[in-house]
Amino acid sequence: MPKAAPPRTTGLPPARLLTSLAPLLHEWLPRQRWFAGKGRPVTDFVLLTATELLPGFLHLLVRTEHSPAPTPAETASAPADCYQLLIGVRDQLPPRLAPALIGHANQGPLAGRTVYDALHDPQSAALLLERLRTPGTVGPLSFEHDPQVTVPPGLAPRLLGVEQSNTSLVYGDTFILKVFRRVQPGVNPDLELPWALTRQGCERVPAPAAWFHTSEPEAATLGVLQPFLRGADDGWTLALASLAEGRPFTDESYELGRATAEVHLALADAFAPVTLGPAQTELIAAAMTERLDATAQAVPSLGPYVPRLRAAFEAVGALTSAGTAQRVHGDLHLGQALRPADGSWSVIDFEGEPARPLAERRRPQPPVRDVAGMLRSFDYAARTARPPNPSWAEECRAAYCAGYAARSGSDPRESPELLRAYETDKAVYEVLYEARHRPDWLPVPMAAIRRLAGA
Repeated sequence: MPKAAPPRTTGLPPARLLTSLAPLLHEWLPRQRWFAGKGRPVTDFVLLTATELLPGFLHLLVRTEHSPAPTPAETASAPADCYQLLIGVRDQLPPRLAPALIGHANQGPLAGRTVYDALHDPQSAALLLERLRTPGTVGPLSFEHDPQVTVPPGLAPRLLGVEQSNTSLVYGDTFILKVFRRVQPGVNPDLELPWALTRQGCERVPAPAAWFHTSEPEAATLGVLQPFLRGADDGWTLALASLAEGRPFTDESYELGRATAEVHLALADAFAPVTLGPAQTELIAAAMTERLDATAQAVPSLGPYVPRLRAAFEAVGALTSAGTAQRVHGDLHLGQALRPADGSWSVIDFEGEPARPLAERRRPQPPVRDVAGMLRSFDYAARTARPPNPSWAEECRAAYCAGYAARSGSDPRESPELLRAYETDKAVYEVLYEARHRPDWLPVPMAAIRRLAGA
C-alpha cells in the first residue's frame, strides 16, 4: 500500500493522492529515459510534496523505493530516489497530448480522470515560465531570477524531443529551461557553476536567467532557465558530419580545447583549487578500482581486461603528487559543447554525471578528468563511422590537447598516468551504461577497453 509523507499541498487530499497515482507511476516511471532505477523494481512510493500550481496542474516530489541492487555496480541509483513530476489532470486528453499520457486513474481522488506529463502541455509550460518571470513562492517552491536579465512574457514553449537525464523546454527560441528529474539535496552544479563562471566574466557559458528550488523535504535545485543558443550545432552533430563527409575536424577540436581551458581557468579563479598529495591519489585510485571490479561483476565481457586496467589505477595510486584538483564540468563530451555560426564554442550542462551522488559531483577533481571525457567522445564519434575511423579520433585528440595547452599553459599529455586512468575510468563507466541502456552500443566502449588494456 503506498505511503504518504505529510506533503505541502494546496487544496489537495495528500493522504489519498498516491492511491490514484501509484498504480499509474508503477507502469509509466520505469519507461522514462531519465529514470535511474533501471533493472530494479520499484517497491513503494512516498509522496514528499504536492503543490497545486493551477487547478489540474500539480508539482510533485515523489520518492521511489527499490529492491536491493543485484550487484554493486548497479548502485548508481540509491535504494530510494526522489523524482520531480509535473503532472496534469483532465477529464479527457486531447489528441495533441496523447504522447504525454501517464494513465487513467481508477481509484482515489482522481478516479475517472486522465493523468499526463504536464511539461508536454503548452499551457502548463507557459505557466512555469511565468512563475520564473515573477519571483515568489508557492508552498515549498521558490522561483527566482537574475534582476539584470529580462525574460519577456508570452514566449511560446516547445518540448525538446530528445529525452536525456532531464527534460528541457525551449521558449520562443530565446531561453531554455532544464527541469531536473532526479532531485538530490543541495545546489545543483548546473546552477552553481554557470552562475560562478558568469561572475568571473567567462563568456563560454550561457548565464542562468532564472531558477526554482524547493525547501522541503530538503533544499534542492529543481530547474534552471538559460539563454538558448539559437542556430548553434552541438559538437556531436558536427563531428558526425565531419566523419560522414570525410573531412578533418582538427581545427574545431583545437578551438574546443581552448574553450575547455578557459572554463577551467575561470573555475579555478572562482573556487580555490586543492593540492593532490599521496593520500588523495590513493583515494582516487581506490575509487576507480572499486568501480572497475563492480562493473566486471555486472558485465562479464569486461573480466579478461581487469588486471591490465587495474594497473592504470595503481599507477595513479603510486604518484607522490598529482597536481591540483578543482571544480570541473564533470561530464564533458561533444554533446555538451555548442558552436554557433560565429564559430566560438560554448560549454553547457554542468550537472555532471547525474547517476553519481551530488556531493561527489561537487567535489574538486583534477581538470584532466574533463579532458579524458572529451577524448573518449572523439573516440565514440569515430567508432560510429562506417567503417570506424580511429585515425580521425587520434587527430582530434591531439588537436584538442594542443588547444588546451595553448590556452592553459599545461598540456594534459604531460600527465600520462592521470590521463590514462581517467580515460579508463570513463570507459568503464560507459561499458556499464551501454550494457544497461543500449546493449547494441557496447562494442564502442569495449574497443576502448581493449586499447587501454594494451597501453
